[in-house]
Amino acid sequence: MLTRHLLKQASTCRHFLLNSKTSSPLLTKSLLFSSSSSSSESQSPTTTFVDDKVTDQYPTRTSISIDRSDLYNLPGPTSLLILVFFFFLWCFFGFVWLLLYSIVDHSHEPTSESELVKHLKGIIKFRGGPISVAEYMEEVLTNPKFGFYISRDVFGAEGDFITSPEVSQMFGEMVGVWAMCLWEQMGRPKQVNLVELGPGRGTLMADLLRGASKFKSFTESLHVHLIECSPMLQKLQHHNLKCLDEDDNGDGVEKRTISTLAGTLVSWHALLEQVPSGLPSIIIAHEFYDALPVHQFQRASRGWCEKMVDVSEDSMFRFVLSPQPSPATLYLMKRCEWAAPEEIEKLSHIEVCPKAMDLTHAIADRISCDGGGALIIDYGLNGVVSDSLQAIRKHKFINILDDPGSADLSAYVDFASIRHSAEEVSADISVHGPITQSQFLGALGINFRVESLLQNCTDEQADSLRTGYWRLVGEGEAPFWEGPDEQVPIGMGTRYLAMAIVNTKQGVPVPFQ
Repeated sequence: MLTRHLLKQASTCRHFLLNSKTSSPLLTKSLLFSSSSSSSESQSPTTTFVDDKVTDQYPTRTSISIDRSDLYNLPGPTSLLILVFFFFLWCFFGFVWLLLYSIVDHSHEPTSESELVKHLKGIIKFRGGPISVAEYMEEVLTNPKFGFYISRDVFGAEGDFITSPEVSQMFGEMVGVWAMCLWEQMGRPKQVNLVELGPGRGTLMADLLRGASKFKSFTESLHVHLIECSPMLQKLQHHNLKCLDEDDNGDGVEKRTISTLAGTLVSWHALLEQVPSGLPSIIIAHEFYDALPVHQFQRASRGWCEKMVDVSEDSMFRFVLSPQPSPATLYLMKRCEWAAPEEIEKLSHIEVCPKAMDLTHAIADRISCDGGGALIIDYGLNGVVSDSLQAIRKHKFINILDDPGSADLSAYVDFASIRHSAEEVSADISVHGPITQSQFLGALGINFRVESLLQNCTDEQADSLRTGYWRLVGEGEAPFWEGPDEQVPIGMGTRYLAMAIVNTKQGVPVPFQ
């Protein structure tokens, strides 16, 4: 009925237009349809009402009224000025918005879908199922194109986290004291490989070489090897170590790089296995083990199941449990054999790090064959680690699956697992520790070092030294702090542990006696 009514109305309008005596075809603004019935009242043209009652009768008489009063009324000068003013005001605010957007740091803002997210989803789709937490962690941190460590400087106050070498020069100096003491115990060899795993900005090695530069017999024996996979960090380390590249003479001999801090040779490698063997090695692994990918297991009704990363129906990452035993289960079984049954029974989650076990094997094997020792300093536990994996962005904890590639992922180091992995390599290996970082640095003389530095510094430098000292050896919030509460120094002295792996021929290393 409604359709028929509309068709009738359209026909009526056409009839009116064709039979109108109006000579002008221009209809503007006010086209009024007025009906002359028994009532002479007019209807407003601004409101249209649709009546649900349909009639078969056409109007008996209709006329068209055309209002041309505003046809040639152009805007006056005042109106033009107002329009121009609002146009320029709109342009100004648009420019300000673009300027503010360009200067704000958007480096960690998630895009609609980053290249790394697409890459991870592509792997899951190709596999036809979820990937392990360890594979997710490895891709996020060290993917050659999009990895967190590959294309940015993530260390220091402006980065995502602060490491001990960035806190104070004293940390690198004390590690240098340890290395020199071990070199003495080794019998002062003429050639030594000084290896650092994951050197970051190169701050620790720079402080070590600078502090040891007065001991020529030690520094002249060193060839520094930095294990680093990030091209950007390699350049930063080259700069901070004050390196100079020798000119290529074209004789086919590999070009050498010298650190002017102590006149030592410096080389870069992607893997420890690429460091030449046959010479005794002093290996330093500071906050390196915590970034190695971990496999997570959860206790379920059918036993221990590996936790995996999958993509949900809404295209978001989520955790799921593996329906059958995974290859990493072999490492879980080995870790459970090293622990007491009562230690395992009370846990609902367990983390194992196969790469940490394999790396420890490689270190222990090198030390067993060539002599030397390794120092491992990291945060962790001297026992089985449960659910410790965490993500840190701009010094704050976030969800592990949130915008992968924009935050650092790390897990507690299982020092007991490192001990067992090293000891099973050879009887020529001895493991010492772990002890707290506070005990380690204190025994090496950091207290005397800070007192010496405080005697010849400005007030600002003194405040920085006290703050750095507390962060290295203190526990909890610094009692002397008088600044803003959100900037109070937090001591890492008991959170971080130190462990040494040495060849038994060298005896017990300092300060683990």
